[in-house]
Amino acid sequence: MVIRSGRPGDVDELLAFWRHAADGTSVSDDPIGVGRLLAHDPEAVLVAELDEVMVGTVVAGWDGWRGHIYRLAVAPDHRRTGVARALLAAAHERFVALGAVLADAMVEDDNLDAHATYEKTGYRKQEGRTRWLRDLHTSTDRRD
Repeated sequence: MVIRSGRPGDVDELLAFWRHAADGTSVSDDPIGVGRLLAHDPEAVLVAELDEVMVGTVVAGWDGWRGHIYRLAVAPDHRRTGVARALLAAAHERFVALGAVLADAMVEDDNLDAHATYEKTGYRKQEGRTRWLRDLHTSTDRRD
């Protein structure tokens, strides 16, 4: 297995892979969003390949302060073979090289397989916090 950085030509393959292998979709799952990510930081997209076939991905985002894990996905026929563990190890290496001391991961509450993967790789669920989201394409701030 080879783990490489994303390339601009990966957009369509990544989108197709995530439709097949990821748990759900993201608001950024479109050619413009993925293309923008690859143009901004192609090293954030890590792709696992076996015989030049995509078998896993992770987005290892870096904001200058901490590392953020998104879109960890493994092809169904390659799960439980070490692909996720290898991708997370590569993401952690990237973060350490950039100076991060903490990594966090976005995981759906009902994705119990993902919970187990993260627990096995040293992550713990953060208690006492709730993620807040805002759609930036909606109206401006309300004044109550």
